[in-house]
Amino acid sequence: MARPRDAADLRGVTIRALFVLVAGALAAAALIAETGTATARGTSCGADVAGNGGYTYAGHQATYRGHGVRATITSTRAPHVSAGHVSGWVGVGGPGQGVNGEDAWIQVGVGSVYGTEPFLYAEITRGGRYPKFILLEEGVQVGESRDVAVLEMGRRPGWWRVWVDGEARTPPTRIRGSSGRWAPIATAESHNGGEVVCNTFSFRFERVSVSYGGGGSWKPLVSAHRFLDSGYKLRSLATAPADTGVRARRLAGESGPLPYAFVASSAT
Repeated sequence: MARPRDAADLRGVTIRALFVLVAGALAAAALIAETGTATARGTSCGADVAGNGGYTYAGHQATYRGHGVRATITSTRAPHVSAGHVSGWVGVGGPGQGVNGEDAWIQVGVGSVYGTEPFLYAEITRGGRYPKFILLEEGVQVGESRDVAVLEMGRRPGWWRVWVDGEARTPPTRIRGSSGRWAPIATAESHNGGEVVCNTFSFRFERVSVSYGGGGSWKPLVSAHRFLDSGYKLRSLATAPADTGVRARRLAGESGPLPYAFVASSAT
């Protein structure tokens, strides 16, 4: 899928690959943003916002650069995709964010394209290579939650993995020059498939947190930048408390929730 335009330039670099790979898989199986608030540009949801290739967003970027990001993501109502796709994801990096301005990112989330049920996916892009889409799970139902994370390995700087429900779901992947460079993102996203349409969605993000060290040193996300395009809503459920210096090490099973949470949805 992609990256919010204010954190990194998207230009629709992955949507064509996503369409081809998701459709094929289903058939075979059966930057650091400045502190502030993004200004909604465009007159309706799904409109091409400021030349951003039909991508629109509702979400948050963390205050500081980190070594990972995680959240519990739930689709709270059935998405309706008229064209293109919708998704709710967490990730780091983006187009032009790698070494020497190369495209580099890693993300995991719940998505849906026209004509398919929601699915769990990962996407990895390394410098000089085409984005790699990985279908992790089909048929993710409305109301089902997935604990997802992208995390840099503790003893291998620059090597990353995708985690789901506390288990590694991708092999270690090296992304050159990535260690400690990127501010994590948690966001909902829509692409209009080149048409003037309003795809609808609602994703709940809970326990949103950032790792301040490789291998997991988790603290609640503090939002430095909000993405909110026309036709979308962000509703805060819980905000991060004052910094206590306490950090959790594990990906799953802590006693008590990490408190940053929000809902990102279309207005309709």
